[in-house]
Parts: sequence; C-alpha cells; structure tokens
Amino acid sequence: MTDSNSKGNKRKISLKWKWAFFTSIGVLAIVVVFSVLIFNRFTNVLLEQERMHISNTLTTVSSRLTNYASPLGRKDVNRYLRPRISGDDGQVLDSSQDNDDNIYSDSLIVNFSRDNILVNVYGVNGKQLFESRKDAVDFHSSDKRKIAMTKLNGKKVMVGTEPLLSKKNGSLLGYAQVTDKLSSYHATARKLLAILAILVLISVLIAMIFAYILVAELLRPINEIQNTINKVKSDPDADVRVPELNTHDELSDLADLLNSMLDQTQRYIDQQQQFVEDVSHELRTPVAVIQGHIEMLLRWGKDDPEVLKESLNASLQETKRMKSLVSEMLDLSRAEQIELNYGEEITNVNEVVGQVYNDFKMIHPDFTFTLDDDTHDGVYVKIYRNHLEQVLVILLDNAIKYSEKRKEVHLSLSTAMATVNIAVQDFGEGISQEDIDKVFNRFYRVDKARSRDKGGNGLGLSIAHRLIEAYHGNITIESSLGYGSIFQINLPIMQNMPEEDDNAENPIPGIKTVKHSSDRDSKKDLNHDNEDD
Repeated sequence: MTDSNSKGNKRKISLKWKWAFFTSIGVLAIVVVFSVLIFNRFTNVLLEQERMHISNTLTTVSSRLTNYASPLGRKDVNRYLRPRISGDDGQVLDSSQDNDDNIYSDSLIVNFSRDNILVNVYGVNGKQLFESRKDAVDFHSSDKRKIAMTKLNGKKVMVGTEPLLSKKNGSLLGYAQVTDKLSSYHATARKLLAILAILVLISVLIAMIFAYILVAELLRPINEIQNTINKVKSDPDADVRVPELNTHDELSDLADLLNSMLDQTQRYIDQQQQFVEDVSHELRTPVAVIQGHIEMLLRWGKDDPEVLKESLNASLQETKRMKSLVSEMLDLSRAEQIELNYGEEITNVNEVVGQVYNDFKMIHPDFTFTLDDDTHDGVYVKIYRNHLEQVLVILLDNAIKYSEKRKEVHLSLSTAMATVNIAVQDFGEGISQEDIDKVFNRFYRVDKARSRDKGGNGLGLSIAHRLIEAYHGNITIESSLGYGSIFQINLPIMQNMPEEDDNAENPIPGIKTVKHSSDRDSKKDLNHDNEDD
C-alpha cells in the first residue's frame, strides 16, 4: 500500500523537459568537443608563432655575433647587442656599424622590446656574457639549434638555444639563448577559453529553448490525444474525437487509429443499448400474454379444461417465440462483431450456393428451384462459410414464405469486375416502394399480422444485411407488388490468394476452407422460419 502511494505521489517530469535536458546534454557534448578542437588548434598556432619569434631572435643574434674568429667576450657581445640611440632623427644606431647595418639594430630592438622575450649569451665555458632581462631559464648547452618547452617558476615557457659558430673558421664562439615567457600566449589563450565557455553556455541555452519549443510542438498531437482520452474516460458517452492533426506522420496515424477504436467502441455501446431496448420492447408482449394467461388460470381458468388447454397452448407458443427472438437477437449481436472473430476466413462461393440450392430442393419438393451459374472457375471471397450459408437460407426462406401462388424460386451466380453477385428471385407478393427502404430495419414487418402467422420476428433480413456489410459487401432489393422480389448480394472477390499450406487437409490449393459438417450450431436450421419481408 505504501509503495503504491509513493508511486502515485512521485513527481512526474514532463517529456518536454526530459527532451530539452537530453538535447542540451548532446549539444553540450558536441560544442565542448568542437571547442576543444578549436582551442587546441588555435593555441598550436599561437605556440608556432611564439616559436617563430624565438627562431627569428636567435637568427638575429647569431648574425651579429658570428663574425668573430675567436670565442666571444663580454665587451664583444655588448658592442653588438647593446645599441645606442644617436642622430637628430632619433634612429637607433650601433656603435660599430654604419647605417647599412641598421636593419640588425632595428630587428634587435623589435625583439628585445617584447616583454616576454629574454635574450642571453653565454661563453664557450657556459659563463653568462649578456642578459637582456632578469629571470632567464638556467642555461643548458646544445650542439644545434633547439627550441623546447620548459617551466620557469612553475609556469610554462619556451626556450630556444643555439651554438654560435664563426663564419670565418667555423669554431664555437659561444651560445645564444632566448626565453619566451609566453605571456601574450597565455593571455590570448585565456581570452579564447572565456569566449569558448560563453559560446558553450549560449549554445546549450539556445539548444534547450529550441528543443523545448520543438518538442512542445511535436507533443501537441499527443496532448490532443490525451485530452480526448481523458474526456472519454470521464464521460464514456461523450461524442468526442481527436481533431484532425494534419501532421502526416505516425502520430496522425495513431490519432486515426484511436478515433477508429472510439467509433468501434461507441458502435458496440450503441449496439448493446439497442439490443437491450429491442429485446425489452419485443419481450414485453409475449411476457404480458403469458402473465395474463397465468393470472386468468389462477383466478378461475384452471377449473375449465378448455380454458386451461387454450392458455397453456398460448403460453407455450409465446415461449417458443421468445426463444426464437432471443436466438435471432444473439445472431444479430454476433453479426455486428464479425470483424473481430472471422476477419480472415475464405470461402468458395460456388460450393456454398450449390449446397444451399440442393438442400432447399430436398426439403421443399413442392417448389421449383432454378440455379444459373455463369462463373467458370471457383470464386473465393473473404467470408465465414456458415455466415454466407445463413444469409442464403434467410433469403430463400423468405422467398418460400411469400410465394404462395407461383411456387418458383430462381437462384443465380455471376461475376462482374472484382465482385461476385448472388441473386435470389421469387414470384410472390412483392414489396411496395414505401417498405423497400425499411425491410432491413430491426423488427420491421411489411404485413405485421401475416408475419406473426408465419412466425417471423422481423430480424432475419437485419441479420443478413449486417452479415454482408461486415464483410465489405452490400445487399439490395428490387421488388414490385404482385410480381415478386429480387434480393442481390455483392461481395468483393479475393484477388491475392494465400499460399498453400502443405500440412492443411484442404482439397483446394491455396485456400483455407472451413469444416462445416459438424459446425452447424452457428447456422440456422433449414426448417426454421427465420424472417419475413
């Protein structure tokens, strides 16, 4: 009990927020990866620029100090690396060079003026001869130019070391070392990192908002479906349906399926109500008759043998009629649920028509039956065999009931396009145009008095009509008073036949027929009076 309450009280998280959250996580991962790649690429470019600065500075220093033939001294280095400013125009001039060498002095000033650049020159013995700024990295000799990353006071710096070789004799004059503290690199990297961080946050925020709006729009059809279900749940009789979504996707298909299910459910509810109302209405009369006879017998009729016999016979007759009525109502109720139970049955129309034709010839020898079969091959339709038999029995039964003068019935079978046509023609009393549109209604009788005499309840044609419609066919009537009637059944012919089941006991290849020899309980007995016009 506690677990169920805790589950019921557990706070629900909207699918919109879930979708927005996980979308944001995905966007965050993508943007972070993308930002890392950009950051690494950009910082690599910055480091390469710093490396170029160090290389250029080493080249400049080397070009000024490699003109000696003997190892460098402090005075030699200061002479070339400590320029003095002279002249009226303020140009930087070296004390030992004429104006043609000013390019070197300018290059030195440009490189030395960088706050993050430290230039050191060491003698062949490793003794420092020149220092542009303090805090240089400890010197380590190298036999070739080398630029590498190291640490200074816990911070990354880039150090370039190059041996100074004489241009005259190639002897070692000393060493030049350039230290780049990477101050500008770190400042730029921090700015880039801040920009990328802001970009990531903005991207995630925009992605979350966009995802929320998008999923809200995508879930709108689900909200419509949910609202419809809630309305039906609160009021099962409410005639509400999911509105047209126009999304043309799976949700639209789901809405159509739900509407179809609601229509079907409503139809079953209406059928149930109609069934109860019809049974109540039709049973009222026989129950009243039986009650009247029993009350009469209780008062005085039981002492009169003739009255007793008459009342018992009348009560028995009404009891039989109630039994017939209930049976037919159940048949009609089953007919209205055909698609649930018999939607995939396939039947050979020629066999069923031939069987019913022969049966009626046998049990009604006083009638003349004629069968016109215009089909050449077997015609197969998607219908339960017993149901097709039941419809034919109802129509032939009616034809016999109302053919008192000319006892003749014609049965025909033909095909047209993709349908098969079964016609039952009688030459009896016929039906007026006023009654033709009503003969398929429940409990409708053209001549109620005569129908009662013939034992009809007014349900047979309703059952036939509902059975044929359930299998996507139609049944029509043409009639003229005094000349008879023609009932026509049209059913769609099976175009794509199922494959043959090797294990099935089936005489017809590719067709699943229904064994009906022992399954007569759902079919009307041929001797039973089913219905009248």
